[in-house]
Amino acid sequence: MTAALASTPPGDAIAAGRAALAAGEPLEAAQLFHAYASAHPSDHESRYWLYSALVAAGERDAADLTMEEARNLHATVVLRATNADMVGFRADKAYCAQVGMQLYAAKLMSAASLCLGRALNFDALDPQLMISYGLSLQHQGRLKEAIDVFTAAADVFASPVVHEFLLQPIFQVHKGMDRLSEEARAWGDRYVAPLTPPNPTFANPRTIDRPLRIGYIGPGFTRNQVAQFFVPVLEAHDPEAVKVHLYCADPDAEVGLPATCAVRKIGGVGNEQVAAMIREDQIDVLVDVWGHFAGSRLPVFGYRPAPVQVAWINFVQSTGLTCMDYVLHCDGMDVPGTEAYFTEKIWSLGELMSPSRPAAQRPDPTPTPALRNGYVTFGSFNNPAKLDEMTVAAWALILRARPADKLVLKYGFFIDPVLQRATRARFAAYGAQPEQLEFRGHSNGPDYLREFQDIDLALDPSPCIGGTTTHDAMANGVPVLANMGDNFYARAAACTVAPLGIPELIAQDWDDYVERALALTADFEALDRLRARIRPAFDASSYRDEAGFTRILEDAFRQMVARWIETSA
Repeated sequence: MTAALASTPPGDAIAAGRAALAAGEPLEAAQLFHAYASAHPSDHESRYWLYSALVAAGERDAADLTMEEARNLHATVVLRATNADMVGFRADKAYCAQVGMQLYAAKLMSAASLCLGRALNFDALDPQLMISYGLSLQHQGRLKEAIDVFTAAADVFASPVVHEFLLQPIFQVHKGMDRLSEEARAWGDRYVAPLTPPNPTFANPRTIDRPLRIGYIGPGFTRNQVAQFFVPVLEAHDPEAVKVHLYCADPDAEVGLPATCAVRKIGGVGNEQVAAMIREDQIDVLVDVWGHFAGSRLPVFGYRPAPVQVAWINFVQSTGLTCMDYVLHCDGMDVPGTEAYFTEKIWSLGELMSPSRPAAQRPDPTPTPALRNGYVTFGSFNNPAKLDEMTVAAWALILRARPADKLVLKYGFFIDPVLQRATRARFAAYGAQPEQLEFRGHSNGPDYLREFQDIDLALDPSPCIGGTTTHDAMANGVPVLANMGDNFYARAAACTVAPLGIPELIAQDWDDYVERALALTADFEALDRLRARIRPAFDASSYRDEAGFTRILEDAFRQMVARWIETSA
């Protein structure tokens, strides 16, 4: 059979395997794909299909090995297409590092990881190279491999900056809630707890009958993903109630900060010196808006520069710091047992965690595109790392039920042809056709906003939910289907959609999610009427009451300070 297949046109062999897979015979399909792959050692396409068939047959371990082989073969093709020196690739680690970083910058993450992995010199490991290698895997959604790399890097270099890269991927895998809680605590105990004075004292006035001094700290505030949620609060703060201090890397890089805010530069300044600044400013409530991401200044909190310390917005999981007093959530995230994951006390702000301001250049609303296309276009503008197996399986079931419909996956890393093909293989394992997926790369400004006009129904992943893109979709009139989820983080998806007052957009579980996706898109006219409700509902929602939310936030801060005064007397 193998000898015969060696002369078989690839299309015929693949078509036969696809037909068997579509007929519900994954083992037969796997035999066909395996025979062809064995006869063609450098063919990646047959191996992608073999992966799909093996997953469908329940052979996960064999499938994962096959996917690794397919990716490596395909990444080598991409590498050759860049005119890389293959002799240098095989023999020169420095050359591999150079090419790997170039590919990383070009967002060709599969070929980048192939090179960066070969570039590692285990006799003289370089932290930046290891971080880049781990990120190149993470950006493809290869989270277990990324975790292995970051775990090794954290053990070798014992650096809070290096170790912090482990916290994001570890949260996105199976039992991630437990693993993150444990690892964040370990990070805090190792790098932050030793900085904390045993009995800190403060010169702050012990009364709440005065303007409170609120300090916000992060790498930046106006040119990153927190801006549309945070800047409205800065602008709405009552200067008679609070005095706002901002601590960021480079104030000159910020745009449009309110004149009422005092801004201090902390880029290039050591953590202890930053803490001294904050103490000198007599900040009552110090708020981290960034969390465990690159650019974090969480070690500053270890010095206890403020009597009340709070985590908010960009990282709603536990920081793992025993010196962090509170983390801000919303009511809908309240799931029994959540407190066990946190070193902080959870403080709910009510319906919202923040306001949400739409882009100033929003294009005018448009009809649902299914009316002109004749088919439904589902969409997700989320990081590939958020597409876990349950999300892929559910979305594939939707596509399998509607062979004419398609799904747009948009993110900068999706320009990588290897990631595209690997993602198609993942969906094909659950019955979707590869041709139903469309990939788009990064865009910004008006071009980014106009792409929402191509989407009939946005699909939110779970348990690693969408964030900024979910708000952008709603603000631009696209209905977003959210899954309720069974933990506080997954539940935030439903919390994000709920303020619009359209309950049909919240599914109770994955079965309900698939049913709702199909029901909501079965009638194009009804879908268009739903779309016509979304933007007005967003604009009329509590998201747009920036002053109202900020009064709630200020009141929460005042209560926190009152508690500190009472408990520290």
